[in-house]
Amino acid sequence: MILYLDASALVKYYAAELGLAKVMEAISRAELIGTAVITRAEVSAALAKAVRTRALTEVEARSGLQALREEWPYLMRVEVTETLIAQADLLAWDLGLRGYDAVHLAAALAWRDAVGAQVTLATFDQQLWAAAERAGLTPYPEGLRQRKAQ
Repeated sequence: MILYLDASALVKYYAAELGLAKVMEAISRAELIGTAVITRAEVSAALAKAVRTRALTEVEARSGLQALREEWPYLMRVEVTETLIAQADLLAWDLGLRGYDAVHLAAALAWRDAVGAQVTLATFDQQLWAAAERAGLTPYPEGLRQRKAQ
């Protein structure tokens, strides 16, 4: 599997959040693991917020941040270019995505096109998960599909 991790998935790895087991499962099955370069700042910001909200201690968050910084060179990184942002612009409008979610979807699609193989997009954001499925990617984890109102 070629695995693209958005920030909501990657932060679970460094903050030991709920959903970590699913992320670890996907990572263990992946041949290639990648993300957009913006994810580094997003994960750092999420760890800092976890300290402010007391979800993590500063020591825990700094440990996660240090691990991210050490492991960053081993991730495939999709560059954010003007062309990628133009694609994200269309995706944001067409699929109703937030800005960085549209960038992540555009990055995963660009990576799929570059490697010429199916990409699994790991996200814990339901809207991005559904958009990834509509765009022809394999969304992960399976159980995140939005439930229809009853």
